[in-house]
Amino acid sequence: MIIVTGGAGFIGSALIWKLNKISFDDILVVDCLGKDDKWKNLRPLKFRDYIEKDAFRQLAASEKTCASKKIDAVFHFGACSSTTEADASFLMDNNYEYSKELATFCAKRKIKFIYASSAATYGDGSRGWSDDETKIERLLPLNIYGYSKHAFDLWMKRNGLLKKSTGLKFTNVFGPNEWHKGDMRSLVCKALEQVRQTGRIRLFKSYKKGYADGEQKRDFLYVKDAVNMCVHALEKNISGIYNIGSGKAESWNSLAGAIFAALDKKNNIEFFDMPEEIKDKYQYYTCAEMKKFLSTGYKKQFTPLKDAVKDYVLNHLIKSKHLGE
Repeated sequence: MIIVTGGAGFIGSALIWKLNKISFDDILVVDCLGKDDKWKNLRPLKFRDYIEKDAFRQLAASEKTCASKKIDAVFHFGACSSTTEADASFLMDNNYEYSKELATFCAKRKIKFIYASSAATYGDGSRGWSDDETKIERLLPLNIYGYSKHAFDLWMKRNGLLKKSTGLKFTNVFGPNEWHKGDMRSLVCKALEQVRQTGRIRLFKSYKKGYADGEQKRDFLYVKDAVNMCVHALEKNISGIYNIGSGKAESWNSLAGAIFAALDKKNNIEFFDMPEEIKDKYQYYTCAEMKKFLSTGYKKQFTPLKDAVKDYVLNHLIKSKHLGE
């Protein structure tokens, strides 16, 4: 059995979709469904059972209950992924303490532990984008979300758990099953609504020398590629921290252009002021160094940005289709 925390969420549900595609459905889904629509991500998927996060945390702490279950791996993707969340105590409990509990649970039982870290741990990138574990102490995240992920990476290293676990530093992942994420949805998801309502796509103005408006760059990764990489990490039983990205930085203007191209429309971009509360926390450039992950034998090609956007827009967003439908 494989446990997927955050299994109803964006990357978690996409991972279950991928596991189903390779004929695996012995999966326990853990999440906190709350009042949004992420439950819809689960409708087309096949899995053994579902349990709420708080109940699972209690279950994981129970030696007697958990010892009798055969668990092959835990994918821990259950976290608050909002880069604008300001409640530090909430983030440290949800992203740090919860992760420590599961890492300890897996270590005691010799269960493979694969968890989601983030490219937000790299901060402004001035200290590099290397997933070399000997250098992670140097990193300075720009926001509390990034710090909560960074703190757990450091805790795993201090406790010697990276030798038998896998941390995945995801870059800007986009694609189907992110509808429920509100303001944290990708630009691709939000832009379709903007184009339908106004004919335009809105992008932040730049406030940094060397970057024109819309020329801030990100390592955009299609979720279908992301979960291929997750399954590879499991099948190859790799350990340590790895970047999960495309290894290519592309501008927001390029992303907007790909959206307009998918919709067969001319570019029409409006630049607007960045909110004051995120100006000093904004990443102007992200680009994952992928040499380490590729050295594990990963051979699949990354979906080019234009092709990924086209597939997402035409086959999922316009049709309102979740993965597996």
